[in-house]
Amino acid sequence: MNNITLGQLYLNELEAEARASRKCLERIPANLFSYKPHEKSLDMGYFGLLVAEVPLWIKAMASGEGIDFATWKHSDYKSAEDLVKQFDDNMAAAKKALEKISDEDMAKTFELKAGGKVIMSMPIKDFIGSSINHQIHHRGQLTVYLRLNNIPVPSIYGPSADEKDF
Repeated sequence: MNNITLGQLYLNELEAEARASRKCLERIPANLFSYKPHEKSLDMGYFGLLVAEVPLWIKAMASGEGIDFATWKHSDYKSAEDLVKQFDDNMAAAKKALEKISDEDMAKTFELKAGGKVIMSMPIKDFIGSSINHQIHHRGQLTVYLRLNNIPVPSIYGPSADEKDF
C-alpha cells in the first residue's frame, strides 16, 4: 500500500512546475517590470512576484500561519535575480512545510483574510491545490507578457515556439 501523504503529493506537483516557473522569472527584464498591455492589466513585475510568492502562501497554509492580504508584506525586488532568489527561498520553505504536514492537518480549515475579515475558508488541502493552480495561471499570464515583448517563452509542458527542448 502506498503511504504517500497529501503534503508529499502537493510537493511533487509544486516541484514539477518549479523549473518552468523559474525559467519564466529569469526572463523578466527589470526595465519591463511596469509593462502592462492594458490599463486594467497588472504589470509584469507583479505577475513575477506572484509566481515567486505563491510557494510562501503554501508554506503559511501548511505551517498553520495566517494570511491576511491587508497586512501581507510583499518582498522587494529590483531584478529577475531577486525574483528567482525569492522563488527558490519560498520553494525551500514550502518543501519543509509540506514534508511535515499530516493528512489530518490538511483537513483543517484555513481562513484567508483581508483586513481581518475572512474572505475564503476551506480545508488546507483545497487551499494548497488552488494556490498551485493560481501560480500556474499567473505564470501563463506572464508568458503572454513575455511573448508581447519578444522575449523567448520557455518550454513548459512541451516545446514552445522559442525552445524545442524541455
